[in-house]
Amino acid sequence: MNERQHADLIQRGLGDLTGLDYPLSDERTAELVVTALTEDKADNDITTIATILSDRHSRCMLVARRPGVVCGINLAIATFQHCDPKVVIRKEAKDGDAVERGAILLYINGNAHGLLSAERVALNFMQRLSGIATLTSQYVSSVEGTHAKILDTRKTTPGWRLLEKYAVRCGGGVNHRNDLSGSVLIKDNHLAALDGDVKLAVARARAVAPQAKVEVECDNLDQVSLALKAGADIIMLDNMGLAEMREAVQMISGRAVVEASGGVNLQTVKGIAQTGVDWISVGALTHSPPALDLALDFEL
Repeated sequence: MNERQHADLIQRGLGDLTGLDYPLSDERTAELVVTALTEDKADNDITTIATILSDRHSRCMLVARRPGVVCGINLAIATFQHCDPKVVIRKEAKDGDAVERGAILLYINGNAHGLLSAERVALNFMQRLSGIATLTSQYVSSVEGTHAKILDTRKTTPGWRLLEKYAVRCGGGVNHRNDLSGSVLIKDNHLAALDGDVKLAVARARAVAPQAKVEVECDNLDQVSLALKAGADIIMLDNMGLAEMREAVQMISGRAVVEASGGVNLQTVKGIAQTGVDWISVGALTHSPPALDLALDFEL
């Protein structure tokens, strides 16, 4: 397989999981907003009801308190609009934008009750998703100069997967399979149930899902060799050391996409990328990103 064919194989493996199209319909966005506001009992915000006149109007700004990458603008806007259908919002940033500390993301003008009752839910949406996008961008920057792509995993918040994977894309990362039906990933537990027979696992996968890409998780070089002989499209190097990864990359020699997984953090990712792997999957992008510090500042 020449270099062009290998590049085509990598792109086919990624599919169209790199675009920045917002993943939810208007209806699904509205449902999510209502669920969050109901959980927060925003219609019974006793502090606001007790202290603020019902006809009071206010102006405020949604501001970044730390530099980062923005994500979740649509959800924040939908939250404010639900609490005040007449609210006027001017966008100063869009999802995927890198912003500096102090950047204004939204100007908002509306009923004070609505703005105050929507505040926390709107910030929760944006802080979580912007945190994912920001962390992803840090990983992407760390492997700059290599050809490795940063991928997410299925370690997502239940019910939020489409949004969190969208946030990864906003940060410059790439999505791994979205769900269990997306592709075949033969992991150690699948192999354990087949007495370690990699060839049989791949053959059965090809027979049942001939259209799907087949990936095999490998813990050692012997398994890499077996996965290659079985014709795997993608070979995952799971928790291997750098020297072993380099040897695996040389062994595979472009005949399959090479993915590294396990033990990946911001301190190790550059070295992993320099072994020559094609993909690096990072569970931390979605299971433990720090929230981006955002705030809603009211004008007096």
